[in-house]
Amino acid sequence: MVLDPNGYIVTNNHVVEGATQITVTLWDRREFPAKIVGTDPKTDLAIIKIEAKDLTSMKWADYDELQVGDVVLAVGSPFGLSSTVTLGIISALGRGNVGIADYEDFIQTDAAINPGNSGGALVNMQGKLIGINTAIFSRTGGSEGIGFAIPSSIATDIVESLTKTGKVVRGWMGVAIQEITPALAKSFKLPEQRKGVLISDVNENGPSHSAGMRRGDVVVAFNGKEVQSVSQLRNLVARTTVGKDADIKILREGKEQVLKVKVAERPSDEVLAKREPGPASAPTETVKPPDNVLASLRVQMLDAAMQSQLNIPSKTSGVVVSSVETGSAAESAGLQRGDVIQEVNHEVIKSLEDYQKASAKVKKDEMVVLLLSRQGNNLFVAVNPK
Repeated sequence: MVLDPNGYIVTNNHVVEGATQITVTLWDRREFPAKIVGTDPKTDLAIIKIEAKDLTSMKWADYDELQVGDVVLAVGSPFGLSSTVTLGIISALGRGNVGIADYEDFIQTDAAINPGNSGGALVNMQGKLIGINTAIFSRTGGSEGIGFAIPSSIATDIVESLTKTGKVVRGWMGVAIQEITPALAKSFKLPEQRKGVLISDVNENGPSHSAGMRRGDVVVAFNGKEVQSVSQLRNLVARTTVGKDADIKILREGKEQVLKVKVAERPSDEVLAKREPGPASAPTETVKPPDNVLASLRVQMLDAAMQSQLNIPSKTSGVVVSSVETGSAAESAGLQRGDVIQEVNHEVIKSLEDYQKASAKVKKDEMVVLLLSRQGNNLFVAVNPK
């Protein structure tokens, strides 16, 4: 879509990624060579530019006015058939965890979207741009009524940043977050029907650590907006201006409090992925399993070789899961060989002896909450014997 009379055009990153030559054909059949201004693989957006003047451009719609059931049109060139328009409705809003991009908040539509629609416009009945057609769910390769578009709420910020600077700067709090399952909600003594996301780790060099946020806190609101899911909070933080204070409402041990976090610029993936070398190797030991829900686990001490192999930071301590019994409650909860158990029911584990003592306290039919490190990422897992 042409977004500026001077030739700025938005499309999908996957449309232009790896291209050595780009040609833009307008509705009046004029052709122009295009150059890439900037790309953002994390949202699958890209800006390209052609040398043209006085082009007819699209106007963004107000995302907050969209509703499920609104009639929409998808425009594109499916199967090479240029200027094809299909009709449908908005099937869902705020669709995340689809697995298409890192930052997801898709508009779902049943307007037919097929190969060749990528990068095209999704418009409302006033002809305003509500999203950029991006992907479909399909078992056959054709449209089955499940299409996704990047909404104007995300695209406007990304497009403006790419147009002005050629890159995207995102906000960052320096925390790892995960969804709250019913079992975790019970273990953290959360009120019934309470929404929010769980903090599974806090980066020591991040702004949340300085603000006093802790592992195990539950974020329930961000700048006055109720937090419903991991993808929603990730998008809210990413869109926050770097250097701006954000009011984060959390639940800690059942009590609400508000922390003020100065949002920082998100470091590159390379910086976030860096790990320190592990300490000297320690002898391998094993322990006798307890008589409770953890009986199906076999664990051993974490050593330097394992830290390197499992991509675990050197500061991480705990015991490594060497095997999980097939069909057990631990397997059902998602525990895997190679997970590092750092806490048992919020008791810190630094040695095999710590694990033995903490696990022995768990009653035979009692649920247990474990803090794990998996491939360098922390997460809470509730193991329920029932």
